[in-house]
Amino acid sequence: MKPISRRTLLRGAGVSLGLPWLEAMAAPTSAEPKSPVRVAALYMPNGVNVSMWKPEGQGAAFSLSPTLEPLKDLKKNIVVLSNLWNEASKGGDGHYVKEAAILTCTTIKKTPGADIANGISMDQMAAQQARLHTPLPSMELGVTPVAIGVDAVVGYTRVYGSHIAWSSPTTPLAREINPRSVYERLYGAASGKTGNSAKMDTLLLDRVLSDANRLRGKVGTGDRVRLDEYLSVMRSLEERVQRAGSGAANPWKARVPIDGKSAPTDRPKDHAEHVRLMLDMIALAFQSDTTRVATMMFGNSVSNVSFRFLEGVSAGHHDVSHHQNDPDKLRQYHLINRWHVEQYAYLLRRLSEMKEGDSTVLDNSMVLFASALADGNKHDPHRLPVILGGGGGGRIAGGRHLEFADDSPLANLYVSMLDAFGAPVERFGDSTGPLAGLLA
Repeated sequence: MKPISRRTLLRGAGVSLGLPWLEAMAAPTSAEPKSPVRVAALYMPNGVNVSMWKPEGQGAAFSLSPTLEPLKDLKKNIVVLSNLWNEASKGGDGHYVKEAAILTCTTIKKTPGADIANGISMDQMAAQQARLHTPLPSMELGVTPVAIGVDAVVGYTRVYGSHIAWSSPTTPLAREINPRSVYERLYGAASGKTGNSAKMDTLLLDRVLSDANRLRGKVGTGDRVRLDEYLSVMRSLEERVQRAGSGAANPWKARVPIDGKSAPTDRPKDHAEHVRLMLDMIALAFQSDTTRVATMMFGNSVSNVSFRFLEGVSAGHHDVSHHQNDPDKLRQYHLINRWHVEQYAYLLRRLSEMKEGDSTVLDNSMVLFASALADGNKHDPHRLPVILGGGGGGRIAGGRHLEFADDSPLANLYVSMLDAFGAPVERFGDSTGPLAGLLA
């Protein structure tokens, strides 16, 4: 029965004024279930051309900068956050200490690889809460293979520069870089047809791990370090494969179906297509509710991906980030930054087009875009470039530029995001509380 409003009764005949409160005036009890909140973190290496990044104005009265201009039609859906920093990353080398800790707010241990140590990342704090509600606790994506070995210039293992998601201080989560494999995993989880695939994955993984462990006893110290790096990453993959093949009863159902015949290519034609396909995977995972937590790395630490496919760019990403105030390099640096923002805008638009009752998937998501450096030439960890997109399930009002005091903790943002996600914490890293003014 459609509820009767009291105002409707008062507009009726005089006798209606004397009616008592009726059950029909009550709110319906069969309301649609609340849409889940999702969280994603998109990481861009090498910092930004700071002169082209920061918006003008504060609060709702702000103007997008040249780099952020691709978000013009999404301005009401974003909050630009200025003057945050990650204090735990202030020492050490120029890249690894800062970039490995972008989501952990922890000072990593300097090591060539045998005894890595970081912290648990914000996304995995969220995944711990969501893991019982979806087939995949989280999804970690990238577009470049994991780098192994030691960066001899600074003495850090390159494993640090290849992972932003850490389920424990010693466990960086394996990233998937093949869009077709991601799609097949999502389809298997949504359709329940994971059995045979998971069994084959388990057999293959067991064989690989067995070979690696056997080989470890036959090689020298340096190679054992490399194998330890490899095995630390594979542990997370082993856990996920076992979960996929467990066959445990789960009342979960996909919010939208996934067509098993629509898998993307496993050989993208170029970097740009590869990135778009991986962002499509995040959108599909969130829309279907196959996972509520995702991370995406546009490149590894010290990434020197060539951006010659952009008009006006003739160099690699890391090369132009060390601009030394050369006007042409700064121009190219800006174009590369702007391209990354365009990809971020693409994902936000995809999510905004996905309806969920009276809202959208974007309304019920928090999509972070950040770099662990400000000016890449200085390896500057102050005034980090940070944007948060989405409504966080109604907890975040967009269309704002929030400018904080210098060196406000980035960790405060994560405290607020975890609260909106439904996984509140008292502290995270060097947090001093939630980020003032962000949450409703």
